[in-house]
Amino acid sequence: MDESTSQAYEDEIQALEEEIRLLTEQYEEIIQESTFFSNEDILKSIKSLQGETQGGSKDHESLSDLKAQLDSLETDLSFLMAFTGFHFTSHSKKTVEKTANGTVQKHRLSGKCHSLSFQLEFQLLEMQNNEKVSAIVSDLSIIMESREDPNVSKFVSSTEERGDLLTFFRSLSSYAEWYEHRRCTFQHFK
Repeated sequence: MDESTSQAYEDEIQALEEEIRLLTEQYEEIIQESTFFSNEDILKSIKSLQGETQGGSKDHESLSDLKAQLDSLETDLSFLMAFTGFHFTSHSKKTVEKTANGTVQKHRLSGKCHSLSFQLEFQLLEMQNNEKVSAIVSDLSIIMESREDPNVSKFVSSTEERGDLLTFFRSLSSYAEWYEHRRCTFQHFK
């Protein structure tokens, strides 16, 4: 066997090993996500699906109800996007750890508020005590175009330290709205 054939086989083996590693990671993520649901939840879902498939005429009614609900939700979403100026372009969630006390998930979120784009990455610890659910944000990382404004950089840094998402979204909404007004005003005078 010549050297080029041997190298081709080695490259193919490395590619297959990489593919196996990626598939193993995907499988583990799916297994972690499936552990969120208890056996009771799974049984309820199965019974619900069985009831829907046996329903005949109920399917048409539920389908039209679902379409009406979807239209209503789309209208609400459009209103909220116009009202707040936020347009989310992507969101991903990965479960990092699940214990009896709570669940740690890593979130990535990107979007625009008026004309300012932003990206967020944070971990969310959800804990359930009795019937209350509490959430704690940690490891907050914010990436956004500061537009050469040092105040924005200071604000982003302090928000990352505190892990205060609500303050970030409120302040970004207000700042981006006024930024847009200033930009339009300066465009008018050019």
